[in-house]
Amino acid sequence: MNRKKALILGSAVLLVLLVAGGAAWLMVTSGGELQYKTQAALRKALPTKAADELTTRGLKLQSPLKCANLPGWTKRSMRVSCTGATADNKQVKVLGSGEQASKRNYFTILVDGRPVVENAQCLGAACHKGNG
Repeated sequence: MNRKKALILGSAVLLVLLVAGGAAWLMVTSGGELQYKTQAALRKALPTKAADELTTRGLKLQSPLKCANLPGWTKRSMRVSCTGATADNKQVKVLGSGEQASKRNYFTILVDGRPVVENAQCLGAACHKGNG
């Protein structure tokens, strides 16, 4: 093999490695898929998931949370708010969001004005399995 062929072959191999590496990096940093892909799916799941999360933290609700769309939500930037009260009458506020660009959901739960969960990407008992 002469020098010219070796340089061409080496350049081709390097290009393939760069493309493969770039594709792998993109897959790792893309964040996967949204857990809740639509506003309706987020609004429907949030009361149950938040109640499950509160139960894992030893807090019980008086009744199911009531949820509504937050003003300004879009298909690309979903926003939901839920409200309720604990069994001992402390105010509960749950905020859920979903971003199409980052492909991530975020959840915050406030009890009596204090954060119990901040910017979690998952809610409920299933999120805590294997963490203890």
